[in-house]
Amino acid sequence: MKKHEEIERSIITKFRKDIWSRFIKGVSDYELIKENDNIMVCISGGKDSFLLAKCIEELKKHGKFKFDAHYVVMDPGYNEYNRKFIEDNAKILNVPIEIFESNIFDVVSTVDKSPCYLCARMRRGCLYNKAKELGCNKIALGHHFDDVIETTLLSMFYGSEIKTMMPKLHSDNFENIELIRPLYCVKEEAIIAWKKYNELTFINCACRFTEGCSLINDGTSKRREMKELIKKMRKINSSIDQNIFKAMDNVNMDCILGWKDGKEKHSFLDDYDDNEN
Repeated sequence: MKKHEEIERSIITKFRKDIWSRFIKGVSDYELIKENDNIMVCISGGKDSFLLAKCIEELKKHGKFKFDAHYVVMDPGYNEYNRKFIEDNAKILNVPIEIFESNIFDVVSTVDKSPCYLCARMRRGCLYNKAKELGCNKIALGHHFDDVIETTLLSMFYGSEIKTMMPKLHSDNFENIELIRPLYCVKEEAIIAWKKYNELTFINCACRFTEGCSLINDGTSKRREMKELIKKMRKINSSIDQNIFKAMDNVNMDCILGWKDGKEKHSFLDDYDDNEN
């Protein structure tokens, strides 16, 4: 059996409960992928986006309906090492990536204030334009369960607002394009276990301006702070992360998964399609 076949098999066998079943649950519960969708799967080079690509491939092979997928890597100005690292991993995993280039790093290098914010906005715009060029109606990102609850706490502690990272969103600026997060229910510990089991190494940060963190986490970000906080809280209450996740059924009417009106239970899915731009 070839390396990529072993990796694919591990997703639906050894990690069936913690990855595959949770991936399918997210796709099904939030209606993320439908028949005849044309999905642009965004690959940054990290463990999450490459796992997403493999899960999408498996769903295409064994799913109950047909859809198309493009596995896209945007090169914002990576150095040669990081670019090759991503290409080599794509070969190992047998992911047919399509690489397109942009000058985002060059533009951001001229900005002193909030370069990361500008970079993120420019990346998102480039990805939407690429999806439009490919005729895709959906863009898939590799955010997972832990990203969701960390975002929830970040919003509360540093944004003075209760909201969460949604499983799918209609684009405000690009008509008929939707952003989806198929790994929404998959925990990061399962992704790390899958990576280690298959002896894979991925880039965490390929930013030109933070070369030192290309293979390790820098540990100084607010998100890392939330990750460490949740880890400590989990020692007191093992269900803390799941409770944070479930709590988003109750707040901020524009950014929650569901809410209760008396005895009646509502979901954001109730009028989701009516709000499409």
